[in-house]
Amino acid sequence: MKNISIIGVGLIGGSFALDLKDNIPGASVSGIDQNVTHLNEALNLGIIDIAGDLESVRSADLVVLALPVNSAINVLIQVLDLIPAKAIVIDMGSTKKAICESVATHPNRANFLATHPIAGTEFSGPSAAVKGLFKNKTNIICELDRTSKVLSTKIIALFNKMGMRIRKMTAIDHDKHIAYVSHLSHISSFMLGKTVIDKEKNESDIFDMAGSGFESTVRLAKSSPAMWTPIFEQNKENVIETLTEYIHNLNQFKTYMENDNFDAVFSEMKNTNYIKQILKGIT
Repeated sequence: MKNISIIGVGLIGGSFALDLKDNIPGASVSGIDQNVTHLNEALNLGIIDIAGDLESVRSADLVVLALPVNSAINVLIQVLDLIPAKAIVIDMGSTKKAICESVATHPNRANFLATHPIAGTEFSGPSAAVKGLFKNKTNIICELDRTSKVLSTKIIALFNKMGMRIRKMTAIDHDKHIAYVSHLSHISSFMLGKTVIDKEKNESDIFDMAGSGFESTVRLAKSSPAMWTPIFEQNKENVIETLTEYIHNLNQFKTYMENDNFDAVFSEMKNTNYIKQILKGIT
């Protein structure tokens, strides 16, 4: 895989491009992005070698879609229409059901592998790209059986070389589970930030009094609304289910406090401490 097209040269696409260059000697990376400023920035930073367009994928061995999930569907269809038979196309979006359904009957479906490397940060744009972003991160692969084995074997070997942990599941299961462990976290962070902004009108008070706990909890509220709104839209059913359960737990906690039932408050927190055992292997 020497000729590579990265569509979307922000944090994820840019970081993947840097890792590709480290792992594929002599690779030529073409960047495709509607944002000309991002393209120029990616060129200046050495993230990509040339600026291209969708026609560039006609000669690509690997095409990477690192786009907001609402844009990725239309672009994927166009890319599958253009690619040569030898090429593999991957997307890196946070929802999988909608994009898999969109190309289910496409003649070149076997050239597409649905992936989700769980490796984002709250920052965006080419300047946020870093080498090694994907090392020791989980990469969820969906509908592997729908992809050419010859092509999928090559790209999975590349993922392994980058240090990713591979998980396989259905697109439906992916969207259900990711609503709990990722999408709900972002909503919680955004709404915590909103609550504080609405209540604390003095910005200097927020800055001076915010501790590390607040900073870490609200970190995801710095994320791009342009990226996350389509994610919530595509995974609406699962997100609403998780929100319903989350709101129930918040209301229950509130009730305990209203009733001075601090034994129950203690018990809830102690039981939830088990999350440390689940997450202790995450780096």
